[in-house]
Amino acid sequence: MKLIYAIVNNDDARAVAISLTKSGFSATKLASTGGFLMAGNTTFLICSEDGKVDEIIGIIRDNSHKRTQFVPSASSYGTNAYAGFPVEVSVGGATIFVTDIERFEKV
Repeated sequence: MKLIYAIVNNDDARAVAISLTKSGFSATKLASTGGFLMAGNTTFLICSEDGKVDEIIGIIRDNSHKRTQFVPSASSYGTNAYAGFPVEVSVGGATIFVTDIERFEKV
């Protein structure tokens, strides 16, 4: 058994959840916040048989898209200073961790 932690941008979370459900996978959704942009994310916890991990990651990959966004320059964080030039950063996509599970039960 494997436990997949998938951190997905909120903009993509609905599509990921629908696709996982349509493919027969159960997931627990947790609200989370990224540390760099302080933006909302959804963390999915998905327990699966070892042979299904690549299929699940494929579903997440197909429904999580990278995009660019402009944010204030780092010099203005924590202050009320005007940032002359915003910085373009890449957001979205997914960060995925897979760990071994000794025991899994639904009660």
